[in-house]
Amino acid sequence: MAEVVWLDDGQQRTWRTFLAAVHLLDASLDRQLRRDSGLPHTYYQALAMLSEAPERSLTMTELARLLRSSPSRLSHAAAKLEDDGLIRRFRRPGDRRTTFVELTEKGERVLEAAAPGHVAEVRRVLFDVLEPEQVGQLRAIAEAMLGVLDPEGAEPRYTDPGGTRTRN
Repeated sequence: MAEVVWLDDGQQRTWRTFLAAVHLLDASLDRQLRRDSGLPHTYYQALAMLSEAPERSLTMTELARLLRSSPSRLSHAAAKLEDDGLIRRFRRPGDRRTTFVELTEKGERVLEAAAPGHVAEVRRVLFDVLEPEQVGQLRAIAEAMLGVLDPEGAEPRYTDPGGTRTRN
């Protein structure tokens, strides 16, 4: 068995600080969205992914992959979103095995109403506290991590509005 190379004090501090920041970032975004629009962060993300998809529709499998969610967890969220009229699930003729999910007009309106507060919170807790060069460094750090965590580029990356998938 290989000898463990423990983190030094600086690395340990960085690691723990990073974990705390990621945890608190997600909690802050969730709190803001629930307070201002009644949507948990995960539901907002589902609506956002659908709004960016061609014809505002994806398979449940594609949506789960984009959200990095288990199918069962997404099914629960989709049921709630569908009950609220924000999405519609359906099967296409000739493809009875695949469930599609589509953003409804009501879902689009809810997303559009929630987006300004969400963007303001992202700015407040991330971009407003960083210098421009730090934003570039943060992206480079995230891309380096993705290169190790997903070297084949199998996991979804950011897609620009023109539909070009960013691999790194």
